Amino acid sequence: MTQGAWCGGGVVRARATRADDVRRAKRLGSMASVSLSEAEKVYIVHGVQEDLRVDGRGCEDYRCVEVETDVVSNTSGSARVKLGHTDILVGVKAEMGTPKLEKPDEGYLEFFVDCSANATPEFEGRGGDDLGTEIANTLYRIFNNKSSVDLKSLCISPREHCWILYVDVLLLECDGNLFDTICIAVKAALFNTRIPRVRVLEDEEGSKDIELSDDPYDCIRLSVENVPCIVTLCKIGYRHVVDATLQEEACSLASLLVSVTSTGVVTCMRKVGKGSLDPESIFEMMETGKRVGKVLHASLQSVLHKEESLGPKRQKVGFLG
Repeated sequence: MTQGAWCGGGVVRARATRADDVRRAKRLGSMASVSLSEAEKVYIVHGVQEDLRVDGRGCEDYRCVEVETDVVSNTSGSARVKLGHTDILVGVKAEMGTPKLEKPDEGYLEFFVDCSANATPEFEGRGGDDLGTEIANTLYRIFNNKSSVDLKSLCISPREHCWILYVDVLLLECDGNLFDTICIAVKAALFNTRIPRVRVLEDEEGSKDIELSDDPYDCIRLSVENVPCIVTLCKIGYRHVVDATLQEEACSLASLLVSVTSTGVVTCMRKVGKGSLDPESIFEMMETGKRVGKVLHASLQSVLHKEESLGPKRQKVGFLG
């Protein structure tokens, strides 16, 4: 269990009905909220126009990111990420299953998002269910395709056996910018995932037996090089910011989620919020997302590979450290 930290800096789905937009805005707006006076909103908006945010960052700067891997012992891989006070825990569990009929030679990922009531009182009871489903669906569209993860490497025997990766996301604390933090945590957890090597043995009668290696070092690893990260850009006034805090999100009527690979390729985009974005703003936000996304990937990969290179000598921090 080690910890690293750093600081620094498609296709738009159209034709959604107005009612769909309103329902989606309500679901995403329920992730957490703060009450600001008009004077506080004016202060934040005017500061953003001058490229000076309340905490001293520029419009394209992230808060400090803390990454800790291998934090849950009974999983195939896990990670905990803190971005500001937003705290996300992700566990990956590999289990054998049957491939989907439409993709008989591939494994697949399943996502489940649990919005803890400790994150915000609004998640008490079933308050976070809609948001959890919305986030899980977004993650599924981004990660569960062969251009992001080598799903064929998860196939054991075509049409018969494959690995299914169950990715559980737990929101421990919410301080804005949920999607970016969750994507960083999922990518770190997939990087940390070890899947036991499997051998398929066939006898003289043609029946197949699955032999699972009991050597903890005899495993396969997933390549996360092409796994994208989400960069959320919030439109505040005439400018946009990355890694918005809860207070800044309260001043924004529209945001653009841009899924970016390490090479700066945009894999998908999604507009959230009840406000509108003009084409010029969308283009500018896309360019910012690609620029910031490449830096984000490089920083994350650097931290993950540094931890990997330390081996047993890595400083053990622990989940409650």
